[in-house]
Amino acid sequence: MNQPPLEKMLQVSRSKYALVVIAAKRARQIAEAGIGLIQEKGTKPVTIALHEIAGGRIKFKFKS
Repeated sequence: MNQPPLEKMLQVSRSKYALVVIAAKRARQIAEAGIGLIQEKGTKPVTIALHEIAGGRIKFKFKS
């Protein structure tokens, strides 16, 4: 499973930097729990997190 296109993920997030923070937090959650919303064997938590974000499965809010 390769990573989703950056353009698709930037439609969900404000910037690349916000995307990195969101993906890192979600990847930590996946690594601790051992399971993500997408079931794929041998895939790293960061890749799973990026696919969840690109697929709209993760909801998040920005603080103003």
